[in-house]
Amino acid sequence: MLIRALTLFRRAVPASRFCPCATGRTQQYCTSAKNISIRDALTSLDTGSNIRIRGWVRSVRSQKNHLFLHVSDGSSLQPLQVIANSDLNIRGLTFGCAVDITGSLEKSPSQKQKVELQAQRVEVVGECDPVDFPFKIKERHSLEYIRQFPHLRCRTNSFGSLLRIRSEAAAAIHSYFRDNGFVQIHTPIITSNDCEGAGELFQVEPSGNEHSSDKENPHFFSVPAYLTVSGQLHLEVMAGAFPAVYTFGPTFRAENSQSRRHLAEFYMAEAEISFIESLEDLMKVMEDLFKTSTEHLLSQCAEDMGLFHKFISPGQRKYDLTFISYTEAIDILSRNSEQFTFKTEWGCDLQTEHEKFLVKHCGNVPVFVTDYPYDLKPFYARDNQDQPRHTAAAVDLLVPGVGELCGGSLREERLELLKTRLARAGLEDTYAWYLQLRQFGSVPHGGFGMGFERYLQCVLGVKNIKDTIPFARSSRSCLL
Repeated sequence: MLIRALTLFRRAVPASRFCPCATGRTQQYCTSAKNISIRDALTSLDTGSNIRIRGWVRSVRSQKNHLFLHVSDGSSLQPLQVIANSDLNIRGLTFGCAVDITGSLEKSPSQKQKVELQAQRVEVVGECDPVDFPFKIKERHSLEYIRQFPHLRCRTNSFGSLLRIRSEAAAAIHSYFRDNGFVQIHTPIITSNDCEGAGELFQVEPSGNEHSSDKENPHFFSVPAYLTVSGQLHLEVMAGAFPAVYTFGPTFRAENSQSRRHLAEFYMAEAEISFIESLEDLMKVMEDLFKTSTEHLLSQCAEDMGLFHKFISPGQRKYDLTFISYTEAIDILSRNSEQFTFKTEWGCDLQTEHEKFLVKHCGNVPVFVTDYPYDLKPFYARDNQDQPRHTAAAVDLLVPGVGELCGGSLREERLELLKTRLARAGLEDTYAWYLQLRQFGSVPHGGFGMGFERYLQCVLGVKNIKDTIPFARSSRSCLL
C-alpha cells in the first residue's frame, strides 16, 4: 500500500518538486543524467552514460581549447578527471571551489584511471579564493600544519582518508560484535559512577541557577553527576541478562595534559561477556576484534591505508601476538632499568616508556601483559588469591607506537570478596547496587575496553592522537 501511494503521489506532483534541475537552464540534462559518487564513477563500466557529479576541485589547468579538472567528493582518495571545453566560460573555477558537473562518462586514454568525464555543463556552486585558502594546490601539508584548521582539514587528502578509514573501522567493530552474537547497549553519557577510580572527571550541572533553590541538595540529579569515563559498570548490569554485550561511544577524561597521547573526549569500544572463567578466553575475543577489524581495513580501505603507510608510517600489519605476565615484564624492564625515567619495581604501574620497550623487546608485535598486582587494579578486578605476590586476573594489550590499547579483566563475582574490598575503600554504600548484581543470579564474567583513537594510531602509524578524531578536545584546546 505504501509503495502504491508513493507511486500515485509522484504521478500527481510535477517533476520540479523532486529535482532541482527540472526547471531553468539545466532542464535538458536532468532526464538522462544520473547522480553518482566519484567512487562509483571511477569503477563504472557503463561508459557513454550521462552522469552528474558534485564535489570540490582539487586541481585545474588550461590546455589549448580544453580545461582539465580533478574533482573529489570525499567518497574516494582518487579524484575524477573532468575535461571541459574552454568556451564554456566558467567563472570562479579555481582550486577548492565547489562544482556541479553533468557530462558523459568515457573511457580514458590515460593509464592513471580507466574513465574520465567529458563535461557538457560545469557550474561553480561555491567559489574559493586560492590565495586566502590555507591549503595550496601543489604542497603536501603536514598533519601538524592542518591541525591548525579543524574546520577545514577535512578538505585535505590525508584527513579525508583518515575520516573514511575511521568510518569503516567503526563499521568493522560493530560488525564483529554483531556477527559474534553481542547485543549493543547504549550506556549513559551522564553518570554518578567513577568507573576508573582516577577522579579525573567532568562534573555536570546546569548553567542556570534555577535548580539550586534546594540548599540541602543543590545537585540537578540529586547526586553529583559526571560525564562517563567508561560504560563498563552499566554493561555489567546488562551481562546479568545477556551472554555478551557491548557499547561503542564517547568517553571523557579531565586530564590536564596537552600531550600527543591525551584527549579529553574520545571513543571506546567496550564488551562484557558472561560465563567466562579464564583470561585466555577473554584475550581471544580481544585478539579476534583487533585482527578482524584490521584485516577489514586493509581489504576495504587499501588506497586510504596505503596513503598513510607510504607518507606517515607503516602502521601495524603484523598479527602474531605474544603473551607475558606482569612479573615477567618487570624482570625484563629491571634488566634495562637504566633506560627509564620511572621505576621498574614489582608493584609499580607500567608507564608508556615501559610499555613501548616491552613491545619492542617482544619483536615489535602486540603483547598481552597479564596478572597485574592486585592493588593496582580497580575494585571489580577478580582476585587471583595467589601468594606471595598478590595479583588480579587483569590484562592489558600493548601495541607498537602506542603502548596500551586495551585493558580488561575478569570481574569479581564472589560476593564476600567484593564486599570486603569495597568496605576497605569506603565504597560499600556507593556501590550497593553493584553488590546486588552478585546476589541475584550472578555468573563468572569479564570484559575489556579498546580505545578507538589509539587503535587508529596503531594501524595507521599516526603519532599524535589528535590527528585521529574529527574534532579534537583536550586541555586548553576546544576550537570548535
